[in-house]
Parts: sequence; structure tokens; C-alpha cells
Amino acid sequence: MRIAGDTRPATPILRRLGFRYLYVIDAATLLGLMAAITTVRFGLDWPTYPLSHYAVGFAIATGLHMGIYYFGGMYEYEQRLGRPPWLPRATLLTLLAVGADATVTLLTGRYLMPRGNLVILAVAASLVVSFNRWLARSVRTRRFGKPRVLLMGEPDDVQAARRHLGDSEPAAAIAGVSEDPSDIVAEVNRTGATDLLLLSGQPLDTIYPEPLGHLEGRRVGVYRRITPSDTLLGLQRTRQIGGMPFVALRAHALPTCRLRFKRLLDLVYLLVLAPIAVPLGAVVALYVRVRAGGGVLYRQERIGRRGRAFTMLKFRTMEPGAERSGPELAAAEDPRVIDGMGWLRRTRLDELPQLWNILAGEMSLVGPRPERPELVSILEEKIAGYGRRHDIPPGITGLAQTEGHYQTDAAYKLGHDLQYVVNWSPVLDWEIMVKSVLVMARRSGR
Repeated sequence: MRIAGDTRPATPILRRLGFRYLYVIDAATLLGLMAAITTVRFGLDWPTYPLSHYAVGFAIATGLHMGIYYFGGMYEYEQRLGRPPWLPRATLLTLLAVGADATVTLLTGRYLMPRGNLVILAVAASLVVSFNRWLARSVRTRRFGKPRVLLMGEPDDVQAARRHLGDSEPAAAIAGVSEDPSDIVAEVNRTGATDLLLLSGQPLDTIYPEPLGHLEGRRVGVYRRITPSDTLLGLQRTRQIGGMPFVALRAHALPTCRLRFKRLLDLVYLLVLAPIAVPLGAVVALYVRVRAGGGVLYRQERIGRRGRAFTMLKFRTMEPGAERSGPELAAAEDPRVIDGMGWLRRTRLDELPQLWNILAGEMSLVGPRPERPELVSILEEKIAGYGRRHDIPPGITGLAQTEGHYQTDAAYKLGHDLQYVVNWSPVLDWEIMVKSVLVMARRSGR
């Protein structure tokens, strides 16, 4: 889809791939590094094991390192200006990978490589992986040129930015300036800019969700200068560009690698829960069949990730035709609930079938609760930024459910949901799951 004012050709596919060619380079480098360390230590007469043992061990270790590097964001496209150095992140991820190598040894009794090699690998791999990215950036600059920056803001802010960039950012060139944020895409096209600096605290609705999503698809970096009042919010992920503080804007809160890591964790959780959840679900289904009659499952259209509709499953707890007159929010003591089924709703056991939605990739264990299309269209008009909660899959439980109440205002729930989206981590998921169990225990005791 093209935005009005966009006259540039589509981004070449090789450029859209970003750092992905580094997959092969990193894997080959790691394999070569493991072989080189062993050769330096022992010469050509490697100890104890046949060569095939080392080949398999090195391959497994390389796979572990590559997986951890991937989920750690080492292959995500990074905006070029003010990017933090790679070495700290590479070092942390390499230490995690070396720890995974050691864990495999403890669990299987099989050494992937001589033990002393792990210590050397922890240092050498961090340096080599960081070097690969420095080299990739150098090649990219030589091929596409240094970043061309469009300065957008009031004249005083633009003048100050010119001075700062001229003094301390020789790796960037100023492509042009603009005071009018009404047609950002046209200004980017006119100047041929590769990066856009928003200097005067422009309202976010001038850039989000569009044309930010369009510019991100074209690999145009977009940065918003941090104002003194912004610092009161405790922003931590800032970038220094020409001695000025900026935050890099993205169309979506979580990069693809973290979404896939969340998906992988969901599948692991399902595997762990299956021995309990499957028999429990069968018992609850039998109870619903006896208590409520036919139609054990209730199907309802909800909005999921990226605003796509899906069919959410629940055990039926209300009388058939409870919504003949249209969608209606459930009340605390809803008369439509079948006698003897209220405890299923209080304990959330009616949502057990949603484990199937998780297996199908439509939901997650933890995330913003999915809403019906009718409500989403209303809330998106009333509440700015509501669509951002669709950056990740919806969940069976979420931060808004553990910190708020069913009757909590939608805008306040959105605040919880967006905090979750921006700050997602496996630890946060574990905290929410534990709180959810405690909340269900309290409700079931009423």
C-alpha cells in the first residue's frame, strides 16, 4: 500500500533483509572460532574424542549461540543514528550461550568442547560477533552512503540541531529542513532522507500510526527529541544523536524476534500444562454438558494481533441466545448466567478452551484481553493509541486483569495493557500468571 506523496520506488529486497545475511557469517565464524581455539590449545592432535564428536558438539553449540543471538535481537534491523554499541549486548548474550553449552553438558554428560574452551569462547565470540556488525555497518555505509537527515521542527530547534550535528556527528549529512509536519512522506521523498529527526515535541498523532509504519517499512529511521518535560516520565531507552537526546520511534512495540520468543515460551508452557489442563478440561466439559445441556463450547469473534479477527473459544456459561439483541457487556451478577455456572466464570475455568487458541497461535497465555470488533471500533475512536495493544497476541490473562477490575474504565485498562506491551519480558509474564492464580483463588472463595 502506498501513501499519498510517496513517489520513491519500493525498497530493494536485499536492503529490506537488513542484518539477516549475518546469520551465515556468524554461524561460520563461531564454527571456525571453536575449531581455532581447540587447535591453538592442543595442536592438530585433539584429545580424547574422534573428530566426529567435535563436529557434532561444535554444531550443537553453534545452534545454541545462534538461537540466543536471534532471540536477543542481534539480527533485528537497527536505526543507524545513535545506536548503542554492540559489544555489551553481544557479551551478555554470549555469556548466556556459554551457560547453555555448560547446561547441555550437565544434563547429557556430553562435552560439546573441552571445558577450558568455553572461557576463551566467551571472550572471543563476543568480540568477533561485535566485529561482524561493525564490518556490516561499514559495508552498508560504503554502499548506501552515510545517513541523510531531515530536520523537522521550529526554526530555533532546527538551528540548534544543525549546530550540534555539525560539531559532533560527522557520520551524518543534513538532507534538508522542514517546519511543516503535515506531509512528512512528501518531505522525506523531496530530500531523499534516510532518517527523520522530530525536534520540537510534535504530537505523536502526526506520525503514529501512519506515516510511521510506512517509513519503517522503507527503513527510514524516525527519532523524537526528548524534551525536559519528557524526562520527568523516567524514559530510559534514549539515544544520543549529535549530543542531543532522542527516542527511536517504532510502529510496533516488540520486534519480531521477541514476539517469536514469546510464542516459543507459550508452546513450552502448553507442553508443561497439558498433563493437568487436558484432564481438567474434560471434567469441566462434562460438567457443562450435564448442567447446561447441548452446546458445551461458546464461540465469539474477537480482535487479535495486528487487528485481525479470530474465533475465541469458551465453555458456555450463559443461556442460549443471551445476546439476541446484540453484544452486551456482562455484569457482575449477570442474570443470563446459568445456575451453578458462576463459579466457572469466577475461577476463569470457562476459559480453558482458549488453550486451543494459544496452540493455534491466535492467543497467548498473557497479554491484553481480546475485545469484540464492535467494541474495538468504538474504543479506537474514543481512546488515542488503543490500537497499540494489538501489537502482541491477546492473552487469557493480563496486567489489566490482575491490577484492575472487570468494571475498570477502558482507558485505564489500556494504560495497563500498554505498559505490558512496552515492558514485556518472561519475568513479567511469570509475575502476572502468579497474580492471576491468586486473584482466581480469592474470587473462588466468595
